[in-house]
Amino acid sequence: MKNVVLLGSTGSIGTSTAKVVGDLPEDIRFVGLAAGDNDALLAEQARQFKPELVSIGSPEKVEGLRSKLDDIRVVCGEDGLIQLATLPSADIVLIAIVGTAGLQPALAAIRAGKDIALASKEILVMAGEIVMAEARKHGVNVLPVDSEHSAIFQCLEGRPTESVRRLILTASGGPFRQTSFERFSCITVEQALKHPSWVMGRKITIDSATMFNKGLEMIEARWLFDIPMPQVDVIVHPQSVVHSMVEFVDGAILSQLSTPDMCLPIQYALTYPGRAASDRVQTDFAALGRLEFEAPDLVKFPALNQARRAGEIGGTLPAVLNAANEIAVDAFCEKQKSFVGIAELVAEVMDRHQVIEHPTLEEILEADNWARETARDMVGLGQAIA
Repeated sequence: MKNVVLLGSTGSIGTSTAKVVGDLPEDIRFVGLAAGDNDALLAEQARQFKPELVSIGSPEKVEGLRSKLDDIRVVCGEDGLIQLATLPSADIVLIAIVGTAGLQPALAAIRAGKDIALASKEILVMAGEIVMAEARKHGVNVLPVDSEHSAIFQCLEGRPTESVRRLILTASGGPFRQTSFERFSCITVEQALKHPSWVMGRKITIDSATMFNKGLEMIEARWLFDIPMPQVDVIVHPQSVVHSMVEFVDGAILSQLSTPDMCLPIQYALTYPGRAASDRVQTDFAALGRLEFEAPDLVKFPALNQARRAGEIGGTLPAVLNAANEIAVDAFCEKQKSFVGIAELVAEVMDRHQVIEHPTLEEILEADNWARETARDMVGLGQAIA
């Protein structure tokens, strides 16, 4: 039996994780759950799974939650996340919190000797060097939950990094793969939220449309698998069945394939190193007919080159890329920026940043804060909009 703490239980990854745990009651159980402000769904999950401890982000909702959960301890805020991440009974902490809020709980879990499963890209994008060094120091596993990184993890398992020529991340291409660049300035929020393959939260869906999502995944892969950025590539694969590939030095390529369903990589992370039987994901190749691949359009999707630049320079630049993108996406969703203005704003903030090499955690967080303030100021001034 694997004891799991889930941070971000009411979001897209969180609700999929709940399905997996519900499917495998003999293999996995929740000992802790955390949510932001959706106290109603958190209470429902807590009544179903009966964890030891739950945490709500909003302090004003604590008493109401306690009144619904007589036998379960309720905590809140950042301290609540740390308590959950270090819960003595937990074997693994799955972090599915959007943004930077998962970084400190991830480090706390590692230092407490817990394996961590990462669905939050920002943790390795911002502080991959620090997080992976801490994981090695404390002898814990950092397991991927993203379908692409899970695929690479499964292809690489037990193989030395020097045998790898390339990691090849697949991308659906998003809703605008076949849209002409001339029409990009007219793209609306509603159009950007219609992903062709996956059902996800707002931020990650917009990131998929701009391909910033894939850019962040490139940086994440660099740290997760200890592979230099020049050896991390992206290929567009509209069917989203090949989740990623590894090319080895002899020319052989391994890939992991399945119908797109986040329950599969979540289950693999939570049952690793074993595999649990499940009928949830079924793949019919005859029905699929064919699998297509094409190079990404770097003019339409400059996020890929911006992410590659950030990953190759390193230091505090990936944190700046990530923070500026979060502000730019918010501005787009609030109709303060155009779709193409997202990448333009990120580029301008990156160009203004003085990179610190091999930063401390404090320097990373300072760079993150600087990038957010700079991006907000630029949005307020109406710069970089197309």
